[in-house]
Amino acid sequence: MIREKVLLVFINFENFKNNTTKKQRYPKTINENVEELKNLTISAGADVEEILCHKQDKPNPKYFISTGKLEEIKNIVDNKEIELVIFDNEITPTQQRNLQLELDTKVLDRTALILDIFAQRAHSMEGKLQVELAQLNYLLPRLTGKGIELSRLGGGIGTRGPGETKLEVDRRKIRKRISLLEKKMYQISVQRDTQRKKREEKNIFQIALVGYTNSGKSTLLNATTDSDAYIEDRLFSTLDSTTRKLKIYPNSEVLISDTVGFIKKLPHQLIASFKSTLEEVRRSDLLLLVVDISNTDFENNIYSVKEVLKEIDVWQKPVVLVFNKIDKLSSGELNSLKIKYKNSVFISALKRRGLPDLYLRIKKIIERHYLNIIVKIPYNENKIMSFIYSNCQVLGRKDLEDSTILNLNVNSKYCSILSRYIYRGRGSREANIG
Repeated sequence: MIREKVLLVFINFENFKNNTTKKQRYPKTINENVEELKNLTISAGADVEEILCHKQDKPNPKYFISTGKLEEIKNIVDNKEIELVIFDNEITPTQQRNLQLELDTKVLDRTALILDIFAQRAHSMEGKLQVELAQLNYLLPRLTGKGIELSRLGGGIGTRGPGETKLEVDRRKIRKRISLLEKKMYQISVQRDTQRKKREEKNIFQIALVGYTNSGKSTLLNATTDSDAYIEDRLFSTLDSTTRKLKIYPNSEVLISDTVGFIKKLPHQLIASFKSTLEEVRRSDLLLLVVDISNTDFENNIYSVKEVLKEIDVWQKPVVLVFNKIDKLSSGELNSLKIKYKNSVFISALKRRGLPDLYLRIKKIIERHYLNIIVKIPYNENKIMSFIYSNCQVLGRKDLEDSTILNLNVNSKYCSILSRYIYRGRGSREANIG
């Protein structure tokens, strides 16, 4: 397979007061930004031939970049036979078209690059639908003239996903396709809701793995559940949500779900399209925020994940920071970080180190989520007895002449339903019900 030659362009608008990009708590250095976009480009299947960094007061309305720097880019494109120019910044549809005409080559921004990677990684029907929906929403305002331009420029990054025919369809057809995809996604979301409601009715504690892409979430899922979820050391290797049973207690089910990885400046089209997948995060009882501790930029990655979680309104849930890949650190570095992040868990999912500490933390949270109560149920209360066996963990039982005494582990949200049956009599100690 022939890999495209790519030029990466980074523009820093130092004096642009109207720049709406949210400042990060831990600002990335230019080298960290370059390394991330470089890794994304390689993940998409291209080779980075040249990198250009430039400071500018404000965006050029026509070309985004200054005309002088545009001429420099044009020379690089011609001399090094560059086939694709990728901007780390988001550029408008008009700026993209003008740049392509001037440079006579493909021009994409960071959002288009990430969408292309998602198009390559999507394997399930749901994943493909979600990516296509995101790509079409991105493509729609960029449609004018694009069919002529890109049919001349050929395939490669930025042309995958819905198919080559997307370059030739008009706005009306794209809107019709978007409407159809939204209906299909709604049907899938209804099916997922039905599955989730069944889990909730069974009072199953649910955990969601969240984190920056390539932080080791899938490896952790496999290590804790003895499963074989797909793993690869590259960005966005998995897109589809995977749920497995976590056997912490011998007689109790806990479910843990792996979710799509996040990244800095995650395209809004993807957040909107992946609603059904991200719903696993919304419905969870606990979030394990998995962090690649060997990444020098891990604090900024934590911040980026927090921003996405706030955007989908789940940051109020219980969150445990799980620092992964401790096998890549020296003992001194690890001890220093343990002092700084006292309430966190430190593991190596690959080496299966630190997992007992993680299980202990999860158990403590589950114990706060559930209460141990003893209830006395008359024999004629069939409905409440059925409810208990459907929604509670029965730890012990003793049958009396007119009633049954049960020792229950129950979700705190069900306590109001069972409050009138709580048994505080002498028999609660003498019943020997476990």
